[in-house]
Amino acid sequence: MTDDQAPGKDRNFVTALARGLELLRAFEAGEKYLGNGELSSRTGIPKPSVSRLTYTLTQLGYLKFNTHLEKYQLGPGVLALGYRFFASDGIRQLARPYMQELANSTDCAIALGDVDRNAITYLEVCQGTGPLVMRLDAGARLPIVSTAIGRAWLCGLSEPRREAFLAQIRKTDPKQWEQAQTVLKDTLDNYQRYGFVFSEGEWERDISAVAVPLILEGGSEVMAINCGGAALRLTHQVLVDKLGPRLKILADTIQNELKHG
Repeated sequence: MTDDQAPGKDRNFVTALARGLELLRAFEAGEKYLGNGELSSRTGIPKPSVSRLTYTLTQLGYLKFNTHLEKYQLGPGVLALGYRFFASDGIRQLARPYMQELANSTDCAIALGDVDRNAITYLEVCQGTGPLVMRLDAGARLPIVSTAIGRAWLCGLSEPRREAFLAQIRKTDPKQWEQAQTVLKDTLDNYQRYGFVFSEGEWERDISAVAVPLILEGGSEVMAINCGGAALRLTHQVLVDKLGPRLKILADTIQNELKHG
């Protein structure tokens, strides 16, 4: 975490704790080992501080040290925290049967996601059985502006929250900010017209998807759910006429069950 990201004027903010968590976040999907130098480069934390933090995190079980490579990997403590989060997250358990039913009937991938900083993190993924289904798992992180699920999340926000988020990415993620200027109006127009939004080859050239927001707790919490697969099969008309309406029904079902359950 760089100095301009830390709320240094907040006396309640514990910088050492924040830096330790930043080191854990530095590991990307599919990446097993990082050394102190790499961790320092990615987080902006001085290397001497990184060395003390990685030692402490290793002692606590959140990192494991490979003596041969002289690098670290995530430890079982991180996994334990993840399992506790999933065990306490009721929406996943409620949504999964409906998501799997839609995945089976459409032969698509259905994912539930929430925003973490400037990316959408998949919390649950249900796969169809066909050969052209996207193979992403829970924990995958996707960009917001170029994906259907990220665009749906933006549409689910109130206008003040959306403007605040866009102001944040303008400072921290210029690439997404630049793209937002191009696609946001069309995205909001599509949501107004259909009740869902699209991404057709804009995240990955061969992938198309449709998505809707999940607006929970009276609007105080927003997630999103998508349906995606090979662009060769999921034409724009298929997204508009078939998958989008079915995804809307799925989202309405989940929201109603949460409201009345």
